[in-house]
Amino acid sequence: MNKLILIAAVLFFAACSTPPKTKIPVYAWLGGPGDATDTKILENFTDLKNKGVDGLMYNGGHNPEIYSRVGKLAKQVGLEFHAWIPTMLQHPSPKLKPEWYGVNGEGESAFDKPVYVSYYHFLCPNYDEVYEFLADLYGSVADVPEVDAIHLDYIRFPDVILARGLWDKYGLVMDKEYPKYDYCYCDKCVSDFEAQSGINIKEVDDPSQEPKWKQFRYDLITNMVNRLAEVVHSKNKMINAAVFPGPFSHAKKIVRQEWNKWNIDQVFPMNYNDFYLEGTEWIGAMSKEGTEAVNHKKPLYSGLFICPDPAKKTSEPDPENHGLLPEELEDAIRQSMQNGATGICLFTPGRMTDAHWEVFEKAIYKDYTKE
Repeated sequence: MNKLILIAAVLFFAACSTPPKTKIPVYAWLGGPGDATDTKILENFTDLKNKGVDGLMYNGGHNPEIYSRVGKLAKQVGLEFHAWIPTMLQHPSPKLKPEWYGVNGEGESAFDKPVYVSYYHFLCPNYDEVYEFLADLYGSVADVPEVDAIHLDYIRFPDVILARGLWDKYGLVMDKEYPKYDYCYCDKCVSDFEAQSGINIKEVDDPSQEPKWKQFRYDLITNMVNRLAEVVHSKNKMINAAVFPGPFSHAKKIVRQEWNKWNIDQVFPMNYNDFYLEGTEWIGAMSKEGTEAVNHKKPLYSGLFICPDPAKKTSEPDPENHGLLPEELEDAIRQSMQNGATGICLFTPGRMTDAHWEVFEKAIYKDYTKE
């Protein structure tokens, strides 16, 4: 008996002295709940947790009760729960006046003439009423006890230049800024910019060459983010955002996001390499640029776009169905981590195939700093 006790003690202390496995933090963008039952949601959340996902960016609409319901289920399995709610992109509703929507360089409103796709109804960030609408929305969701953070998305202007991989899809050559895709030229923006700079932007031959006009729009988005951050922080909750890569190489140039100046707690760059016709090494370059842009002072989670049907990727005409193949996933994670990222975020777990998960399971338990 004493011998058995001794053996058990040796095994116990050996187990205790074994260093825990390194695991990188993993988040995932996920929408719902639709008509899913609590049982079904709980099964999905349990599966994601078991596979190595630590937290969710969950898009459940505007109703705080949905985030309370789903958040309780997320907490049951130990997942962080971030409410993922679009910001400037808002479908027309009785709460939003048509004049609050952005206007392009041709004088067309995103309220009734959105560019690219029918849902591109972008608000103008220069209205206090827009801020008040968003502050009320995010404040009410941040009040939900189960919500750990507010996750901003579409916190930008429409793409003045699309990522290169999307040009063919829309039949466009976006070699410069064109008025149709350039926002915002509403009366308030034009007037406020003239009061600030002395320049009537409508009288400028090529507004895209006026740096003060660019900075004016960067600042409109930055000011909106920072005001919303004050609201969310007053609820003792975190605030973070899905952003375009960069910020200098892409985000500022194509959607007016100068996100290195945002007073948020975490950043989630959408490092979707296929959209830019780039390989996994580009993900590393974007992670490096992003972490340096925020002076390594806040966590950066590299957003990875997953290919839902690897066998059809080469024949799939729509880049929205492209993304990382299973054999690319480990290097995408490595490139992110070796270039300063704190972790990764999957878009989306529903696009992950069995082959992806097999690679993922091994990749997230590596210490890339030692490679």
